Amino acid sequence: MINADSMQVYKDLHLLSARPSESDQGGVPHKLFGVLDGAELCSAARWHDLAMAEVSRAWEQGCLPILVGGTGLYIRTLLEGLAPVPDIPDAVRDAVRSDMAARGPQALHEDLASLDPAMAQKLEPGDSQRIARALEVVRATGQSLSDFQKTRIPGGLSEADKAGHVLKLALMPERAMLYARTDQRFIEMMAQGALEEVRQLAQRGLDPALPVMKALGVPALVDYLAGSIDKATAIDLAQRQTRNYAKRQMTWLRTQCAGWQRFDGQDRTHSLATVDHWIEQREKARGSDNLHR
Repeated sequence: MINADSMQVYKDLHLLSARPSESDQGGVPHKLFGVLDGAELCSAARWHDLAMAEVSRAWEQGCLPILVGGTGLYIRTLLEGLAPVPDIPDAVRDAVRSDMAARGPQALHEDLASLDPAMAQKLEPGDSQRIARALEVVRATGQSLSDFQKTRIPGGLSEADKAGHVLKLALMPERAMLYARTDQRFIEMMAQGALEEVRQLAQRGLDPALPVMKALGVPALVDYLAGSIDKATAIDLAQRQTRNYAKRQMTWLRTQCAGWQRFDGQDRTHSLATVDHWIEQREKARGSDNLHR
């Protein structure tokens, strides 16, 4: 099992990222869960390389690698490739982060509009992470991120996917049930110690622009710990942000994953049968290949 969730890669957020517990893992090897410190930046490109190393290791051991997680950009890098964006100098990245922390996404969106109107038009004024990325690229290279995105370096699973060796499944439960479950899960996280987890993270004094500091639930609980909002408001805000994020994920799955097989999570028998059939066909194909060698 290989993690494809951008928050579950961080050691600091076991509870709030819903990282699998030891009992959840059930003796199955789990990779890329809690492997990075919160002070690190895990880009899609970095995750791609880490994931492909684990995929290759699984293949070498005769195992079937299973990638699981809701970060669509991560999965896309493996299947569709990466835009060939040059490395951004630390000085440029640090300057953009500091500017974002001081002035906020709306102001930087206006800066981006003056330098790269094409990208600014594509991004919401509140999308701080993507605005920062687009701004640092145009400042460092003088070119729009959209120019780099027009060409892609093949991903590690691009050829395997084209050959039909990748089974792509999207779990899409009924929306009301999904919202109810996420709301309840946050209450359970709080009962298990999520507030203390965020307290320890906040005490590190990390850059607020780092991904780990923007994880669902973290900003609201940080505000509560700082005394700017009460606990009930923090919980309500975190739940609402989680529901909004789940809605965006579902939209992404519908629009960007047209060829994926979709399950609502209720018909477990059908879901397992689909997977079993694919594995059976894959094994038959492998056996046929061996006979012709």
